[in-house]
Amino acid sequence: MVSATFTVDEDTEVDHAPLESMVVRFAGDSGDGMQLTGGQFTLSTALAGNDLATFPDFPAEIRAPQGTLFGVSAFQINFGSSDISTAGDAPDILIAMNPAGLKVNLDALKEGGLIIADEGEFNERNLAKAKYAANPLTDDSLAKWRLLSFNISQLTLESVKPFGLGNKEALRCKNMWTLGLALWMFDRERQPIIDWLNSKFASNPVLAEANIAALNAGHAYGETAELSGDGISHARLQHHIAPAPVEPGLYRTITGAEAISLGLVAGAKLAGLPMFFGGYPITPASAILHHLSRLKEFGVTTFQAEDEIAAICSAIGASYAGQLGVTSSSGPGIALKGEAMGLAIMTELPLVIVNSQRGGPSTGLPTKTEQSDLYQAVYGRNGDAPMPVIAARSPEDAFECAIEACRIAVQYMTPVMLLTDGYIANAAEPWKVPDMDGYTPFPVEFLEEAPESGFLPYGRDEKLARPWVKPGTPGLLHRIGGIEKAQGTGHLDYSPFNHQAMTDIRRDKVNGVAASIPDQEVDNGEAGGKLAIVGWGSTYGPIRQAVRRARRKGQDVSHIHIRHIWPMPANLGELLKSFDRVIVPEMNTGQLKTVLRDQFLVDAKPLNKVSGQPFKIAEIEAAIEEHLQ
Repeated sequence: MVSATFTVDEDTEVDHAPLESMVVRFAGDSGDGMQLTGGQFTLSTALAGNDLATFPDFPAEIRAPQGTLFGVSAFQINFGSSDISTAGDAPDILIAMNPAGLKVNLDALKEGGLIIADEGEFNERNLAKAKYAANPLTDDSLAKWRLLSFNISQLTLESVKPFGLGNKEALRCKNMWTLGLALWMFDRERQPIIDWLNSKFASNPVLAEANIAALNAGHAYGETAELSGDGISHARLQHHIAPAPVEPGLYRTITGAEAISLGLVAGAKLAGLPMFFGGYPITPASAILHHLSRLKEFGVTTFQAEDEIAAICSAIGASYAGQLGVTSSSGPGIALKGEAMGLAIMTELPLVIVNSQRGGPSTGLPTKTEQSDLYQAVYGRNGDAPMPVIAARSPEDAFECAIEACRIAVQYMTPVMLLTDGYIANAAEPWKVPDMDGYTPFPVEFLEEAPESGFLPYGRDEKLARPWVKPGTPGLLHRIGGIEKAQGTGHLDYSPFNHQAMTDIRRDKVNGVAASIPDQEVDNGEAGGKLAIVGWGSTYGPIRQAVRRARRKGQDVSHIHIRHIWPMPANLGELLKSFDRVIVPEMNTGQLKTVLRDQFLVDAKPLNKVSGQPFKIAEIEAAIEEHLQ
């Protein structure tokens, strides 16, 4: 994903045309470059001033057999002249690079939507791989959609012929040809893409020129060919989406993984600490390690460990040495880190653990999204091992949540888990780059000399946090490890009374975090009424849009979105009880719903989805209608 950075000045004229939006999905073989195409179209869309949200959707197999149904890669973008908070329920336009891409994504396309297909790929062999008995481009099976098909493969070969590429290399340029056509369709500038291609292929100018030629050829084809199909005119293929009204400032597109990385760096700076990141590659969390490895100038040390256990233990070691230790993984890796999380809780060291959730259990759905690690985050360690848990609701919010995780970790001397998911990690949206002068620092104070009353490694401040001592500080020698510690002295002590007392202290310390977090607010609607839709994490966008639509109809429904999963805001129970009914949409089998029932004795009802796909706005709208009846 390439970021677009652009500035909106005070004097920028914003076109306040009627609200418009468009959902486009690129789909093809995983080797067709659909993620790259979608990323570059996102770049051009951001530079055009549209609000946007994206949804990259790719196969779990490293390299699925070409042309097969399970090898399809897709990229969806919803963009418009108004507020956009989801990638869209259904595409208006499906660009299908092969039969498999068409078949896998066709049911999602709106009735009457436009299909653009590369008829050059609809040969007998590819049709068989996609399990088509007949060519859908010619058998009238696509009658309820508008169809525009032409031989993109052949047109690409002709456009790059002067560069002497082999057939295979030349066909790899067809995603740029398709992108050129899409840029023409939506009145987008080509120059930023040309600049990117020159940079990407700086070491191979021929490939750069070939891809630029394909891009220009696709754009020129849209300009000059009288494209038409059933119910389609050439003019109707072009769309102008006005810029979205936004506050003045510097903007860039950002993914959740990028936002977390920048937020962790910002949090470490606000704490006055260098940061150590110990990680191990795992989808979809690996991108955080990749991004942080490029930020060394901000005092960041990155370490790719040999396994998940080594990754978290190295981060704990860094925290013991006086740095901010951070580690990251997805569900299976978080499971492996479980014992070391208990060590961090026992030693009471600050640590940030990022969990980019994916479908499970076991290997599960590595490239698909889910919210099924909430139990694991809140309860998933041996013994009574409480830990603060925060959940980001969007790529933009991930930046703020990363800072909050750092604050809680250093102020309360505790590990903190930050939950995102595959959708947030990979999706992109515009982000107004914040002014860091507006953030309140929370500088760390290390204990550097023994108090007159004597040094107590497990003494407590008003937050029940123990002192943080850098090893080797004169007069402050202390023992640390996983066996139960004596109150105050930190000596080994697993007597019944001491274990009870230390367990209670660790619990009370984490519960005390609630005193430093804001009261829960209603995101949309009123405090009290007939129905509350309560969400967490990436369900924010579809819930927000569904509740907005319902309230415009006059329906008594409100939206509450929880950031602090554990401990929860102090007023949350009272707020939930002010509603007649509570629905909790989750991409799991009802985990937050169970926690809310347990903590507040409210009759929360589940709305569950575990398909590996995000909620659609229509699914939540239907639930609102059902419960209000």
